[in-house]
This record gives sequence, C-alpha cells and structure tokens, in this order.
Amino acid sequence: MENPKILWNPSREFIEQSEFLKFQKFIENKYSIEFQDYVQFRRWSVKNYQEFWKELFIYFKIIHDGSADIVISNDSMPYQKWFPKVRLNYAENILEREKIADFPIYGYNENGFQSKISSYMLKGSVGALGKYLKDKGVQPGDRIASILPNIPEAIIASLATSSIGAIWSSSSPDFGLQGILDRFSQIEPKILFAVDSYQYNGKVFRKEEMIDKITEKIKSIKEVILVTDNNNSSTRKFTEMSDILKENKTPSYERLNFNDPLWILYSSGTTGPPKAIVHGHGNILLEHLKLLKIHYNLNYGKKFFWYTTTGWMMWNVLLSSIGTGASAITYDGSATYPNPDSLWKLADEIGISFFGTSAAFLTYCMKEQLDIIGKYNLKNLYAIGSTGSPLPPEAFRYVYDKVKSDVWLASISGGTDVCTAFLGGCPTRPVYEGELQCINLGADIHSYDDHGNDLINETGELVITKPYISMPVFLWNDSNYSRYIETYLSKYLGIWNHGDWIIITERETAIILGRSDSTLKRRGIRIGTAEIYRVVENIPEVKESLIIGVELEGGDYYMPLFVVTKGEVDPEKLRNKIVETIKKELSPRHIPDEIIYVKDIPKTINGKKMEVPIKKLFMGISPDKALNRSSMANPSSLDEYIEIAVNFRNKISKH
Repeated sequence: MENPKILWNPSREFIEQSEFLKFQKFIENKYSIEFQDYVQFRRWSVKNYQEFWKELFIYFKIIHDGSADIVISNDSMPYQKWFPKVRLNYAENILEREKIADFPIYGYNENGFQSKISSYMLKGSVGALGKYLKDKGVQPGDRIASILPNIPEAIIASLATSSIGAIWSSSSPDFGLQGILDRFSQIEPKILFAVDSYQYNGKVFRKEEMIDKITEKIKSIKEVILVTDNNNSSTRKFTEMSDILKENKTPSYERLNFNDPLWILYSSGTTGPPKAIVHGHGNILLEHLKLLKIHYNLNYGKKFFWYTTTGWMMWNVLLSSIGTGASAITYDGSATYPNPDSLWKLADEIGISFFGTSAAFLTYCMKEQLDIIGKYNLKNLYAIGSTGSPLPPEAFRYVYDKVKSDVWLASISGGTDVCTAFLGGCPTRPVYEGELQCINLGADIHSYDDHGNDLINETGELVITKPYISMPVFLWNDSNYSRYIETYLSKYLGIWNHGDWIIITERETAIILGRSDSTLKRRGIRIGTAEIYRVVENIPEVKESLIIGVELEGGDYYMPLFVVTKGEVDPEKLRNKIVETIKKELSPRHIPDEIIYVKDIPKTINGKKMEVPIKKLFMGISPDKALNRSSMANPSSLDEYIEIAVNFRNKISKH
C-alpha cells in the first residue's frame, strides 16, 4: 500500500510531556529495555501481556486489598479471571485514587450551561445516594437501572451504585418502551432512575406514562428515583433525587473481587433481544485508565467531552475520565440544535481539551461545509476523537482544513462488547489520512483470512488472539458461556472474532471497513460497505446511503444502493453520477445493481446503519424475525423498505 498523506505530527514538546512517554520510560527502566518505536512497545505489551497489565496496575497506584502477583488465573477465553486475589471498587478508584478536578462534572444542554459539580459536592452526593440505596435494601450484586439523559445526575447515580457494589445499567430516554423492556426485564433491577421529561431538538418529550408501564411490567422494581426540575404533581408518587442529595455524606466503598460485575451494557438488538454484556470493576478501571491517560493524554485540569447518550458505551468512558483528574463535560440534547455548529461553539466557549464525537457528525459538518476555523478559536482543543463508524479520508481532510489545522485527530474503534477502543489514538505517532493511528497497547489484534492466516495490507476479520482485560466477564443469563462462545469465539475456535473488517498496514496503522456480517461479496471479491459510503456520500447531492448484498437462489447476487438525496435532484442524472463516481473511485465491480431513492436510512438508537436487518428483509425473512423496531432510532423508516423488499421477492419468484 502507498503511504497516505500525513496530516499531523506530534511536536517534540507534545511527546515529551505526554503520559504515554512517562509510562514507556517506566517500563523501559524497570525491564532494562529500550523501545525504538511505538510498534516495538506494543508488541512487547502483547507478548508479555501479564507483565504489561501488572505494571499498569502498579503505575496507576490502584487502591485495593489483596495481592496483585497473579495477573490471570486462566488464559483460555472466555474463562480468564484477571487478578484473582485482588479486591477493589471502581468508584473508589475514580474518586479517591488521585486528585480529581476541582469541578469534575460540568452539565450543558440545548439551552446552555446548567450546572457544575465540585469535587466536594460529587463525593458528598455519591455518599448520600449510596447510603440511601443501602437503606432501601440494595445489596452487592443487585441491579440498578437508569433511563437518564447525559446529565451530571447520571454520573452521580452510576458512581453511587458501583460504590456499594450494585450493578449499573442504563438506557437513554429516547429508547421506546419495548426497547427498554427488552433490556431491563432480563436483569430484574431493584431500583429505577428516570426523568419525567427530556428535551431534544427544541422539543420536550414526556416520559411519565412510559415509567408507569415499565414499573407495571418489571415487577422487580421496588422504587423509582426521579430526576426532575419541577414539582409536577403527577410525578410526586416517585422519590425525588434532589431530596436525597440535600445532605452530603462521605462515601463508603464496598471492595469486590476484581472481576465482579460493575455494569451491564447491551448489544444493538437489531435482529432480536439484545445481549446483556457484563463488565467487571477492575477490568474496566484498568482499561479505561490506560485508554484515557496513556492513549488520550488526559490528566488534571483537562476538559473531556464526548457527544453521547447514556445508551452508548462512550458515556461509560466519559464517566471514567473523572479518574484521570480531567473534568467530564456532559451534554443533553441534539448536536445540531439550535445551530449546526452549536457543539463547536460550546467547545470554544468553555475551553474543551478533548472533543469526542461520531464519524457521522464530522461527516455532517463536512457536508454542510461548516467553516469552524473561520468562526471559532478552539485554543484549548488539542484532540478530536471520532468513532461509531469508519471516518472517510475526506472527513480527515475536512477536520484539518476547516476545524483546526494543528489538532490531533484520533479516529478510534472498539465496541460495546469490550466497552473501550482497542484501535486508534497514540500521542507519539503521526495521523495518516484515512487511517487509525495504532493498535492499542495490550491488544493482540490481527487481520485473519477465512483460514486463520495473518494478513497485512489486505482486508480480513478483526480478531484478538490473547485475552484482553475488558472483554466481558460474562453475558447475563449465560451461566455456561454457551452464548458467549457462540457470539465471539466460534469462528476461529477460541480466538475472539470481533465482527469487523480490518486492514492492518505494515506500519501497524489500521483501516476499518465496516461490519463483516454485512460484507458485500461480489464475484468472490469482498467489499466493505464503508468503501461505498466514503465515495457515494462525498457526492454533494447525496445526504446518506445504505448498501446491502443479498445471496439469492441459484448463486445469484443482488446489490442495491439506497440513497437519501439532499434537496431536489434529477434522479437519472444523479444515478449516472453515482455510477461514474463509483467506477472511477473504486471499480466496476462496486457498482450497485440498482439505485433506489428512499426517504430515510434505518438506524439503531446509537446511529448505526441497519445493514444486516435490511439484508434479511430482501432474503425473504419476515419483518418480525428480521429486525427489532424497539432498537431503532427511526422505526417508521422501515415501512418503505418492507414494501420494496416484498416487491423484490415477488419479482424474483416469477422468474
């Protein structure tokens, strides 16, 4: 592969002041070794992975009981148990391990500044709420559920939950009733945190009726704790969180086994009930500190922002940022309300240091031709993070041309399954256009072909060949690990298969090409959907697109492209333009069999395109089996696709 253009190089000063270099020197001194470059260090970290994680434990001065001498008791996935003799508490290490910011949490929404929480207030609120939950009979291992927006109270409630050893699980209030029931009914929570309303895109959405239905359906819920700004009489039957927090109390921390459950996250659930994914106290603590301090260079005094809901794993990462000494900036609302550049304005006004968002948002800004450099200074901004889907090279260039010319762009990849990013940001390496900077430390990631052979500069399956510390400790209601093994470890027999297409270059940078279960495979050639989107969505008249590949009877293959246009267009002219662009930028084999204009692209709550469920519709699978509307951000968009799929199946059945 030709080396793409370098868009950013860290300065000598930036490298020398980085937490990454401090940790590297720590390892080099201890093991009398000198790493010539990042790749050499990363390879040491996976070859000697037990020593690596133990040194991180020591480096971060983890508060614990017991011995950290044994790092892992079983290195056979999924039975690995990390630091089996260590007892600790995630919340204690976030709040007490080192000096936290004077104001660890700032809260903003569509109307502007809402609140800031001092370190004294945060600890006092966590203590008061933790005591209240214990007084209500909440025991270690009990589940606490939340339907809260990305507000300071959500962080307080999560830390209070983990401080007493209970298990946290959150959904954002924009989930529909069935989506929440699909998740929380599996785990039988004892307490529910909720809001009676939330605002999005300038509109207020009431939630009292949904809360009533949830408590009626999930009998395990004994109490609802409401976060509200009003004294609406219809909600007075619930406990007000503000009443609990009137008196600060010193937190008490329940130390648990390193691998004991901290929180439960959920798979997207687009084609069936979502998997309830359980992560451990120590596992997440060590991984997130590594990610945020070593890879993202967060420390005391920095302001960390990620545009996310509480239903996406990036919210959990945002919460953990408090443990680095940085301030977590919460934001509740639309990214583009009241103006398309509202988040950039916020970043400028409050001096955000690390601005995290989705690839879709950066692509949106590019399509809208927002000139951020010409409008905002962003003088405190040293890094922009992007995840959720592959970031196209054009969006890389846009960031440097129109957002900030000297910013570190960390395009990252990981997932809910591991509640982290294991590819992406490195403060000592250059940013190449269209590429993720590195495989993260401790991650033994490879690109495999169908036979388990390593690939370089070729598209393959993203696999992890050695245990990674934040892999799930188990899936809920999966006591014999059968679902765990089927989901992650069955294709390559005991090796973690993540479900993404990846190219690893000879420089150990990476390119993610989309989900492997939605791969296009035409005439034996694999095509990542991200390749198509990068080219098609760079056409000014195209707002969004979705492509699927459908295997048909008799060995035929059908590859339609669905397009949402931007404004009025000439359908035939645009169709020709799309075909010519794909032919020129990719190849003739990438040209779709049909271009279908649609009103919307079906997406999950977290904004991911629903390629696999739409593919199933075209394979003739009934809608109720092909997809789960409750997991969707825009379920009404499906009706159009169902009709198109039915017509398609009728057409081919006549031939």
